[in-house]
Amino acid sequence: MSFFSRITARSLSINSLLCVGLDPHLTELNVSPDADDDTVAASAASFCISIIEATHPYAVAYKPNVAFFESLGTPGHATLLKVLSTIPSSIPVLLDCKRGDIGSTASAYAIASYEKCKADGVTLSPLMGYDSVEPFITGDYAGKGGAFLLCKTSNPGSADLLAPIADKIAKLAGEWSKKANPTEMEPSLGLVVGATDSVALKNARRSAPTLWILSPGVGAQGGDLDAALTAGLDEEGSKMLIPVSRGISRKEDRGEAARKLRDDINEARERIKKSKGEGEEGIESFQTEFIEFALTQGVLKFGSFTLKSGRESPYFFNAGLFDSGAALFKLGKAYAASIMSSELATSASSVKFDVIFGPAYKGISLGAIVAAALYADYGVDVGFAYNRKEAKDHGEGGMLVGASMKGKKVLVVDDVISAGTAIRESHSMLTKIEAIPVGVSIALDRAEKRALDDPVSAVQAVARDLAIPVVSIVGLKQLFGFLSGSGEFDASILEAVTKYRSEYGVD
Repeated sequence: MSFFSRITARSLSINSLLCVGLDPHLTELNVSPDADDDTVAASAASFCISIIEATHPYAVAYKPNVAFFESLGTPGHATLLKVLSTIPSSIPVLLDCKRGDIGSTASAYAIASYEKCKADGVTLSPLMGYDSVEPFITGDYAGKGGAFLLCKTSNPGSADLLAPIADKIAKLAGEWSKKANPTEMEPSLGLVVGATDSVALKNARRSAPTLWILSPGVGAQGGDLDAALTAGLDEEGSKMLIPVSRGISRKEDRGEAARKLRDDINEARERIKKSKGEGEEGIESFQTEFIEFALTQGVLKFGSFTLKSGRESPYFFNAGLFDSGAALFKLGKAYAASIMSSELATSASSVKFDVIFGPAYKGISLGAIVAAALYADYGVDVGFAYNRKEAKDHGEGGMLVGASMKGKKVLVVDDVISAGTAIRESHSMLTKIEAIPVGVSIALDRAEKRALDDPVSAVQAVARDLAIPVVSIVGLKQLFGFLSGSGEFDASILEAVTKYRSEYGVD
């Protein structure tokens, strides 16, 4: 059986997506600082073997990190071989070595990994191209070996280089797998995509729907399990491994820690399956996080509120209460996530616009934080501009400030669209200076009729009349889905929102 066939079979047989990391950090070994290499190596072996003995009922695979064994000096390689020899033959071994070199060197690495270490799969860097990956999945290893390619890793620095090409790597993994073994049903390549970036996970899954994804970062690195699984699971709720090392090795009862992780993952899978089964009420992880944060900030309130239109609404949204550095930081991240998950993005690291425009006054700060968040989280660097309400009669003068927009594709950012007047004015101004408006990004779409005899909402009217997409972080549909799945609100609130949606809502 091939590596990924074994992964699939093992996952099904024990109903688990847990991959157990074997990382003998020197700080976790029971040795004195002046211990010799042999003593440290013996402690590392004991450390890893005890983890294997405690966790094997729950592990789909074991992932020893070669670097920690190499750091043991001369006895390190022998220690690695000893540890690997104790792993039950029914459990695949993924050698975490992150190799990537020219063909002849890659062939030597493949021999070292598969023949000397007896590993079943490896992690590889794809940055040197197909010929650096080919030796691991062709020839003597065709239909046997497999590799996870680094796509968008869990460390913050991955935004520097991997983020802009993550979508390309995801697509190449599928193409290279077919190129290497065109008759194999099971792909020979998978992807490493960090659990710390749910948007990158979603995009990778979209580009590689049939590949296994190894998603490090849950636990010590702060990755959210539900968000990662929601983004990365395939249509069957599988094809994703969650590697955990310190979250197990540092627990007093490692077997219980592994069991609980396995169960937590499975419970999350069930929640996601249920959510997707609810159809249109499904909600993205970044939307849930945004709603929860808006509630804690008092930006979003449930109750009874009289709107400017005279309607009695069961909820109220006041974006002006995002009034601190921390709040604006999180708000920018939510806008960026909604943009990168929409038709305004072409991949995990590129967008369809050149400049963000923030109409005065609220749009100015919003445009700035969104531009910063796109760069920080996705490596997308676009221009930022805004207008003044009144022309400046000194200095550089004029009504516009920031990046030039003439001949550029422009995204307008605002908080909400009530009547759409401000957006239409911005559109008119942009076209007069020969800019090209390509979309609008807002925080909340109330998704309700402008009048009882009007079948469209203000947002729909803007999209229709200006022929550009309007993307929101959340809408009435997501608010309803959040309330339906939360279980933390009084039944009367859900009833009121249901009634309001039925009376005023639009699809």
